[in-house]
Amino acid sequence: MIKGFITILAAGAAVAASSWTAMADSKPLLGLVSISANEANNQRFIQGATKAATAMGWDVSVIDAAGSADQANAAIQNLVQRGAKAVIDLVFPVSSLGAGLNAAKAANIPVATWGGGLGAGVVATDGAGGPLAQPITDMIVKDLGGKGAILALTYHTGQVCREREEVFDKIVAKSPDIKVTKNEVRIPGFFQDGAQYATAWLASHPANSGPLAIWGCWDDPAIGAISSLRQQARTDVKVYGENGNAQALAAIKGGYMTATAWQDSFTEGQRLVETMSEAMKAGTSWQPKEVVVPPVIVTKANVDAFIAEHPEATR
Repeated sequence: MIKGFITILAAGAAVAASSWTAMADSKPLLGLVSISANEANNQRFIQGATKAATAMGWDVSVIDAAGSADQANAAIQNLVQRGAKAVIDLVFPVSSLGAGLNAAKAANIPVATWGGGLGAGVVATDGAGGPLAQPITDMIVKDLGGKGAILALTYHTGQVCREREEVFDKIVAKSPDIKVTKNEVRIPGFFQDGAQYATAWLASHPANSGPLAIWGCWDDPAIGAISSLRQQARTDVKVYGENGNAQALAAIKGGYMTATAWQDSFTEGQRLVETMSEAMKAGTSWQPKEVVVPPVIVTKANVDAFIAEHPEATR
């Protein structure tokens, strides 16, 4: 159990939180601004970051921006007003956080990003974007035999999904006999959108009409699509995701998902906080850096062994 002062707020309620800033004054405050604090991969990162921060004697405040860059900017500005000593952005690209990053820079507060990239004064980044998509997309093309059709469930507000889509596009473009349909999901709403788009796509791709696959830029939209496949008893469509959350692992064990790339976001959270601490100690001599934690590809063939080695991934 992680001990320490942890708060989780909706972005809209963050301003009201300034009235109790004094509660956290006894310890340095780390602010985590999440694109979706209830999403499984975000939760694992938050847990890892909180563990590292607590070990350093810091308090943690998590603000859920609910997929809105405007709310993320407001959250960072609010954390600056509250006297936070450091801020981590979860997934929002730095290009969409100008107001928040400017406020942090003016207050000399270091900012790191998980999947948001470097630039704009960011001291460090991690969170696998493109690297997770490459082995999964290579697998899709191989499994389809270089032909057929793919439903790609995308999300452009998050930098991670943008990078994964770029890798997906480059790989699939080498197989012109694969036809791709893209649909953009929302946060919140990704499960429902995945199911809805899959239902429409399946209507124009009847059973056994050719090699078929569904790709999610992260697991959850693909899991939403699986619900439509199960309702229609469609077993001819392969399904792929990234992140390796507990539902995806269960779907692989059950034979409903073909593969996922497991992202060790708990370790990424720990390492990014530790790297921020190093940056703060180094001061002006610090050079921005990227911290990489390699992914693990999980399929039906290795899911049991993977879970035995990483039981925490099922929680």
